[in-house]
Amino acid sequence: MNSPGDPGGPTATLDVDRSDPAYRAWLKDAVRKVQADANRSADTHLLHFPLPAEWDVDLYLKDESTHPTGSLKHRLARSLFLHALCNGWIRPEAPVVEASSGSTAISEAYFARLVGVPFIAVMPRSTSPEKCRLIQFHGARCHFVDDPHTVYEEAAALAERTGGHYMDQFTHAERATDWRGNNNIAESVYHQLRRERHPEPAWIVATAGTGGTSATFARYVRYLQYDTRICVADPENSCFFDGWYDHDPLARSPRGSRGSRIEGIGRPRMEPSFLPGAIDRMMKVPDAASVAALHTLEEALGRKAGGSTGTGLWSALKIVAEMVAEGTPGSVVTLLCDPGERYLDKYYSDTWLAAEGLDVAPYDAVLSEFLSTGRWRG
Repeated sequence: MNSPGDPGGPTATLDVDRSDPAYRAWLKDAVRKVQADANRSADTHLLHFPLPAEWDVDLYLKDESTHPTGSLKHRLARSLFLHALCNGWIRPEAPVVEASSGSTAISEAYFARLVGVPFIAVMPRSTSPEKCRLIQFHGARCHFVDDPHTVYEEAAALAERTGGHYMDQFTHAERATDWRGNNNIAESVYHQLRRERHPEPAWIVATAGTGGTSATFARYVRYLQYDTRICVADPENSCFFDGWYDHDPLARSPRGSRGSRIEGIGRPRMEPSFLPGAIDRMMKVPDAASVAALHTLEEALGRKAGGSTGTGLWSALKIVAEMVAEGTPGSVVTLLCDPGERYLDKYYSDTWLAAEGLDVAPYDAVLSEFLSTGRWRG
């Protein structure tokens, strides 16, 4: 082999071989472990939300809380790790660093331990203690920032300082997932609906943190020529709705403004993985309405869930109300994103709600009246 500095004559070919058999053996084993995790995991359930039979409208929640790490983000983390491993970005002993509000970090910490690399989660200091405990349970480290707007820069800088890889879920979520099929969440939903009375949903309601889930649903329904429409529910203190409404890909929340109170969704900037052009509809959901929807979920299914589930459920029930008012039969699907036990000191705490100035009672009343009469007030 000739080195670039010693070409060996006028007709020589520059030839540098950086093959690393030890690294390729490690990589082969790491990819096998991540794929084996998928093979060990059963599909998640599609729960039926009880509605009056005479409405002829069915509502389902895709229960992503049953993944090994307890949230929708398990699918994303698996895809991100496979994407980064096969791109040559993750190396033995070098840390993986992620900017996260918690759930993605829990799932990525799980996969980092699975393949044997260190993991550091860069998160707002307001992240729930239970999420922090779960990240550390998987052998990872939490790195906190006071300003949620700075998680991106700090994560990138930390990866640079440690010689690690910044996973950057907000850029890579939509491209790491195979949206055409391969057991993604959209394919799973349609497979599970195939024997229901309305197998092609009129609407799928997602919430957006990276935007990867809504992008997967939107691309999948277009690719397979379904008529299903995609709605994204956005919480307070997030710029996604404004950027989508104004067709502004550079929309930002004001610097110094508070981050989203609904952990896991809502962002201060339009993320690269959020695809506004693929979305049919958006709703800006008050945070108190998200919490009220959690009360309704617990009464209907006996399950506690995280705040993002409440945001999506509020929007899904509003769509159901429209279908009932129009006399339109069909089905609606939304997500149960993660378990509520992670948020007992937040969305299930009267003390926290009072401190945040959230009055849930008016929204509880809207949902109670709707489920008993079919009328949506407001």
